[in-house]
Amino acid sequence: MRLLTRLRARAAADDGSAAAELVLVTPLLMLILLLIVAAGRLTDARLQVDSAAMQAARAASLARDPAAAISQADATAQAALASDHVTCDPLTVTPDTTLFQPGGQVSVQVSCTVSLAGLTLLRLPGSQTLTASFTSPIDVFRGAGP
Repeated sequence: MRLLTRLRARAAADDGSAAAELVLVTPLLMLILLLIVAAGRLTDARLQVDSAAMQAARAASLARDPAAAISQADATAQAALASDHVTCDPLTVTPDTTLFQPGGQVSVQVSCTVSLAGLTLLRLPGSQTLTASFTSPIDVFRGAGP
């Protein structure tokens, strides 16, 4: 009988410990979850900048002259990032048209500075600069008539 009384007294002493542990651990788990979301959003922005560089290089390789290639690359990169809701401050598009000739290539480098302050509930300070480059070949038979 005394053993049963001791066990009940010991069990009564542990009442509420699970709730206290939950209260202490929940904020840490929420912080870890928010950091995972922030890393995911930053990775998504990095992929969108890569895609914008690829689209800009392809658009520049289809242009008829180097001046048109530069304007096409800039417009395409801005449109690609805007359609994916990526806000860059500043956005820099640098096309390289030195080999702009049939059989040559066009390279485009896109640099986007993304603010980290808008990430969900974390209010991280600062910004991250994401850079991507892509090279697209120019058709060998460009300008050749039928």
